[in-house]
Amino acid sequence: MKNQHDVRELRFEGGNLCVTVDGRERKYPIGDISSSLERATDRERNTYEISPSGYGIHWPLLDEDLSIDALLSVTHQPQATERRT
Repeated sequence: MKNQHDVRELRFEGGNLCVTVDGRERKYPIGDISSSLERATDRERNTYEISPSGYGIHWPLLDEDLSIDALLSVTHQPQATERRT
């Protein structure tokens, strides 16, 4: 299976989630992306799993998931199918 994204170096800095995605560091205000992460303890925030395909990040202690595509504001269009008559 092809990886969706190369996700690395996730950390929290001040009020931001900092993550390197596809070789570029990005910062997101925590309150803008997840109220659960905003209220979480350091232990809860720092216990996470990055999906092997690079599709998302999961925080098991919070039962919180973030899609990398959603963070990047990527939208996918359904593939057109050929109509048979």
